[in-house]
Amino acid sequence: MSTAISMASMSTYAILGCGSVGHAVAEELVDEGRDVLILDRDESRVEALRDQDLDARTADIREPAAAEAIADRDVVLVLSSDIDANKAAVEHLRGREGKRFLVVRASDPVTADELKQAGADVVINPSAVIADSALRALEQGELEYKTTQLAEIIDRGESLAVLAHRSPGPDSIASAVALQAIAESRDVEADILYEGEIGHQEDRAFVNLLGIDLVPFGDVDIDGYDTLALVDCAKATDPVTDATVDILIDHFEPEVEYGAEFSDVRSNVSSTSTILTKYIQELDLSLTEEVATALLYGIRVETLDFKRDTTPADLTAAAYLYPFANHDTLEQVESPSMSPETLDVLAEAIRNREVKGSHLVSNAGFIRDRDALSQAAQHLLNLEGITTSAVFAIADNTIYLAARSKDIRIDIGNVLQDAFEEIGEVLGHSTDASAEIPLGIFTGLETTGDNRETLLELTEQAVRSKLFEALGVEGGSGDGSNGS
Repeated sequence: MSTAISMASMSTYAILGCGSVGHAVAEELVDEGRDVLILDRDESRVEALRDQDLDARTADIREPAAAEAIADRDVVLVLSSDIDANKAAVEHLRGREGKRFLVVRASDPVTADELKQAGADVVINPSAVIADSALRALEQGELEYKTTQLAEIIDRGESLAVLAHRSPGPDSIASAVALQAIAESRDVEADILYEGEIGHQEDRAFVNLLGIDLVPFGDVDIDGYDTLALVDCAKATDPVTDATVDILIDHFEPEVEYGAEFSDVRSNVSSTSTILTKYIQELDLSLTEEVATALLYGIRVETLDFKRDTTPADLTAAAYLYPFANHDTLEQVESPSMSPETLDVLAEAIRNREVKGSHLVSNAGFIRDRDALSQAAQHLLNLEGITTSAVFAIADNTIYLAARSKDIRIDIGNVLQDAFEEIGEVLGHSTDASAEIPLGIFTGLETTGDNRETLLELTEQAVRSKLFEALGVEGGSGDGSNGS
């Protein structure tokens, strides 16, 4: 109905069949100052409508005369509960000259299709509208209840530890920043804790430009905090902490049971930042530029700039955050300069690439900056004919691998799981994934002295073979193009 109502301020309207739905629509339109004509076959109903100063006339909407009576109307709403009568009205209206916008009531998906075929521009199903409204009310009620619960748990103590996942990415960091802001708005001190390292160059820029204070987990006594929250930690296959968890918020079902007193896991959204944005809205907090920018970046990264598994909730959260975010900062975060080592790693990956079909796998040798692998994988994905790229290298007696894919038939996260889950740690999504594999599993050698070349050769053979096998193509070298 909103589509029809917004067509033009001077549009004229007709309502055919004025039951309870039609009556409610007519009153709303008249209150807005619209010119509305009502046709209904029930004389007593028409008389009652006239008593309310509505322009109503008696007519059978199944007859051609009804269509003739409203021939000059721009927008026609056919809202009778008699669906056969509605269909007849649509056919008569479409059989006449002139353009008019038709909004028609259906009773189920089958009649909706029939009415569309008959010429309806918009079809509405009152039962579906009511169900949708009920679900929205339920969702809002659940959010209010959850928000109250969360606030009560935070308010119980004076200090909160917010633990992000190991080597956290933007969604985890942004979610932690938002929960910290919620706690501090309630006069509760909060620290963001993390293990591992901020590896990606973009992630380091994100943290530095926004001035986000992250505390290494090993530098604090976790038992010294009154409350502990985990955000975006569900993908961890082992417990991220043995301490008692009070709050758990994530957009994935956790692999580990933490028994948190408060748990909000929503697999129907694509980022934990979306969930935290809803809490900030519900609490009506004054949104700082730093928090808004962090949350918007978290949503954008997790949804690949709204190209991966994006839900309406993610879009509405991003729309809410957009006016408050610093877009110059976002541009700086998303376009970091390439370091000399990253350039060297990219050059090595280009030289050592092997291509089978549209799949590219490359060995970047020994590296110091692991972040360079993800940048190399992304650059190689842009080569002509390539839909999947994977780049691996050795550092600290570990094989690190970064993979990217734009092939809708492939879930690169599942590919790496199939290839390396039993021997290493795999993280990622359908388009972006990474793996860490202990070096000794493949070689039994250490990265010292004369072993380096042998080590590299053994690693290359093993990783390439497993990757190509998981991708569904024959492994080994020699039957694809390579850069050597």
